[in-house]
Amino acid sequence: MAVQVAPEPGDVASQVAELEERCAALRQAASLPAADLGAILDAVLTELEYAVGMLAAPYGGSGRAGNGRSADADGAERRLLRAAFTEAPVPLFLLSADGTVLRVNKSAGEVLGSKPGYATGRPFTAFVALQGRATVGTQLSVVARSGKVGRVRCSLLGSTGAGPRELTIGLIRVGGEADRLVVSVSDAGQAVGAPGVADDGTAGAAEPSGSGASARDRAGAVEAITQRMDLVTAVSRLLIENENVSESMRLQRSARLLASELDAWVMVDLDRRGLLVRQFVIGPDGPGLAGISDSVASVNPTPGSLPQQVHDSGQPVLVAHADAGTLGPGPGEIPLLMLLGSTSVLSVPITDGEARHGVLTLARRAGERHFEIADLGLVEELGEQLALAIRVDQLVRRRIEIADALQASLLPRRLPAIPGVDLAPAYIAATEGVEIGADFYDAYRTPAGWGLSVGDVCGKGVEAAAVTAAARHAIRVIAHDNSDPAAVLTGANQILLAEELSGGFVTASIAHLRWRKGVLHAVLGSAGHPSAAIVRHDGRVQMPGGGGLPLGLFPDPEPGLNEVTMSEGDLLFLYTDGLTQARGLDRTYFQPRLADELTGLAGSRPDRVAEAMRRTLLEFTAGHLIDDITMLVMRVGAHPGRAPRRK
Repeated sequence: MAVQVAPEPGDVASQVAELEERCAALRQAASLPAADLGAILDAVLTELEYAVGMLAAPYGGSGRAGNGRSADADGAERRLLRAAFTEAPVPLFLLSADGTVLRVNKSAGEVLGSKPGYATGRPFTAFVALQGRATVGTQLSVVARSGKVGRVRCSLLGSTGAGPRELTIGLIRVGGEADRLVVSVSDAGQAVGAPGVADDGTAGAAEPSGSGASARDRAGAVEAITQRMDLVTAVSRLLIENENVSESMRLQRSARLLASELDAWVMVDLDRRGLLVRQFVIGPDGPGLAGISDSVASVNPTPGSLPQQVHDSGQPVLVAHADAGTLGPGPGEIPLLMLLGSTSVLSVPITDGEARHGVLTLARRAGERHFEIADLGLVEELGEQLALAIRVDQLVRRRIEIADALQASLLPRRLPAIPGVDLAPAYIAATEGVEIGADFYDAYRTPAGWGLSVGDVCGKGVEAAAVTAAARHAIRVIAHDNSDPAAVLTGANQILLAEELSGGFVTASIAHLRWRKGVLHAVLGSAGHPSAAIVRHDGRVQMPGGGGLPLGLFPDPEPGLNEVTMSEGDLLFLYTDGLTQARGLDRTYFQPRLADELTGLAGSRPDRVAEAMRRTLLEFTAGHLIDDITMLVMRVGAHPGRAPRRK
């Protein structure tokens, strides 16, 4: 009958804490979908027996006796034993009493698919599939306490995935030294040391050597390199060909491609004001896996978790055999790594070299091979591509916002009410590019009445916008003291030349309005701009002509001038050359259709004219506009009764 040995009084607290930790691990293991409930039950009963023994045994000395071996064994014998351990044909692990790997022999390194030194310093359970870690941990503890040989079945993680194994655990006691555990490994259901048997139970022949094996290795390497290049190309094409897709959609599509090609869970965490926020989790398809994705996606990376460490350091990390807490806790405090059923993890920063946008983390299930350095390099490169796509997307959105704000500042918020006439503007932005438009329109006071202006700058962008603003405000300021359109355009030209603006030249059309004897007189001035259109109330359309030279090129712009009289119901239609140069699907220009379209709108309200022309242009071009279009429509109403007073 086994005798329960009473623990030292000073060890009680630590042993109780260890017992609680192992019980918590067993509880978490039981919640996994593929849990081995029979093995877990055996482990629970074992822990229960230990707890009962602790409560029943009196406190006192440990009662442990030495094993009779001399503390200073012969050096030659020690070297012989060390060599025997290293070269033994059986996979052997030497552990400390707490389960930390102290030494691994060559055979054990082959089982893990790594050099023997790789496992040193790691918990032995890190090389056990998640479902068996709790039970193996319990068996290690039992053997360390009782000294009895223990056996347990589990899956050990190798370079090609998890394989079913049987562990035999024994305790080694050497006088004057700490106790050690030794673990031997055999295939499940096979005696230790039997000839090579494959994991599936079939007889396995030794791997042939020579040129045939080398050729297969080379072919496999070429195939792996080709697959990696194909994956990089596919992600690059996905990011480039979907330039109009949102940042989130780009990342989701890329993550889905990675999950499929690398057979792994993919987590994307983005930086939001210094904190990592989990955007989504994409993994393999299967019953119940969608719910796992949702559970993991609901938890942001915690301080100390691998994604947060990678984000803080900016350095990629590969953990071939990860501890359960590597990714941090999940819902119900169950480690996320256990929810995912993964044991191998890699995490890379999503960085473009200047800014860290987030972290890309991959976790591979226990049944698959663990990640290797080549995988880390591949995912690191893909993380850089994602970062560049995010950066470009942010720059484009920022430019659009700036363009919209600056464009709004170039146009009046509202037009003033001019006695005796109705006004309506329309602005249609080009559909190509996100550059700031360079069109303008305005309505302003003159000494004799009112003025209207429409103009266009040759060019786009911030420089062109500066010229647009200078031209619009120059016309407004000069017209404040001068009713002559020719003098106003000439003065604006001088200002543009003096400022030496580099944004391009300006074409403009202005109309100065004045009521005389019940008739509205309009003096039209042009500086290299398309002719204004007069639409009589009976449907006749007149094009008085444009003329003149663009502003900002020559000292004398030689403005073109025309004077017309307008009656009630007549329309004045001012526009920029984006309208006449609009092209249809048959490559024809809109200019020949302008007069006919305006004839059909004779006598209409200005807002209806503007809206009808907008619809017509969009239908004609199928929504494909290469230049901005600005329209300013005026209709003559009843005589206001008296001339407007200047303020």
